[in-house]
Amino acid sequence: MNITDLPPELIEQILLELDPLDFAAFAQSSRSFYDFVYKSPDAHIWRELYLAQPLDDPRTCLDTLGFPLEDIDWKWELQRVTRARTVVNFIEKCRPHERCGVLQTLIDLVTRIPPSPSVLSDQLSMNLLWVAALVRGGAVFDHTTWEPSPEEQQLRAKLHTYYGVTPSDAKTASKIESRAYVYNMRNYKWDNEFGPFMMDGSGRVNWLHVRAIHHCMSLHLVEMTEEEEIVFTIFPMSLPYCQSILPGGADVGGVQDWAGIEGEWVVSFCFCDHRELLVYNNFNLSEDDPLDASVFANPEFIEVFRSITVHMRVLSTEPNPAYPTRPRIYFAGEIETGSEHVMNGWVGITDEGVVRWHFVSGEEGHPIWSSEGVQVGGIRSPYGVLGAWTTVFHDAHDPIGPFWMRRVFKDQDARPT
Repeated sequence: MNITDLPPELIEQILLELDPLDFAAFAQSSRSFYDFVYKSPDAHIWRELYLAQPLDDPRTCLDTLGFPLEDIDWKWELQRVTRARTVVNFIEKCRPHERCGVLQTLIDLVTRIPPSPSVLSDQLSMNLLWVAALVRGGAVFDHTTWEPSPEEQQLRAKLHTYYGVTPSDAKTASKIESRAYVYNMRNYKWDNEFGPFMMDGSGRVNWLHVRAIHHCMSLHLVEMTEEEEIVFTIFPMSLPYCQSILPGGADVGGVQDWAGIEGEWVVSFCFCDHRELLVYNNFNLSEDDPLDASVFANPEFIEVFRSITVHMRVLSTEPNPAYPTRPRIYFAGEIETGSEHVMNGWVGITDEGVVRWHFVSGEEGHPIWSSEGVQVGGIRSPYGVLGAWTTVFHDAHDPIGPFWMRRVFKDQDARPT
């Protein structure tokens, strides 16, 4: 008996056992098989083949704002995931026109995932596991096979931020580079609202800046030495912490506190000696002159890492016509320091669909510090917020530094309020 003599349903069952690459090769073996695969009246065979992969069912996934995915093109999604898998394992096969597309595919996989019912749940996204296994070692972020375009640099940095730390992050030169970026006062202006945003006034996230902030904060959480190779480190700023915490996949539409602000938060921040900061930023130089980052290579350089606990409460909301179920939320926080330290700010969605945090803090009603950050992972994710702080005065010589804030999850806090 020839395979062509088999009934279509049996042929289909056989095909669903194949790897997608073999599936495509089978379709090229004859015109009838090509028509069977590519000219099917519906997409059910592509859907079933996608669902046979070790990935999340897109129908159960939410985007970073907590919205379900719509109009899933099963064939297209399977094809681009398969191509990304091939290219990441063999970087030299990546064609110039598809470099950004491959990175965007991986980013889509880690930003469109099912929610988790609690931080203690074992329902970890399969997409996160698949991407973590695929890109472990960091070659997709760090290779120098070609010079990346500005767009590719941003995509690499975003994926790197979600992923966590790589072997290159343990290198002394990489540590110096990240601190040099974060403490460069030229990277904080009115043009980017003194936060990790583009200098064009668009409010778009500068993921190169966010990744540098991530790296600086990670150095205080993960032991990174050049002698000990990092494979994949699970810590609170890595892929497993990107899932939204929503019991039963609860819809937060119509919920005042859709971002999950109310409750206890831990805010960690870094700073260096202000004299060293001013020496590094040498104001005798022009904007175009390079800064001398050797201060960060000095064995005596110290970057201080501190954490404070803040109890947040929602004050009010302001309608957002672009996202009616995600209004801007105004909040206040009381800082556990033994004095009258308070925090006030808002959480809203930018034009590019990113959850942005802005807040100021100070004592006895006098604001001193201003902070700008972005949510990494889905809404209410344990990963939290990465950003930069400076003073509310924004004077030229004011201190600057990175921060990371994350929610302290408890069973009662995970429920929409």
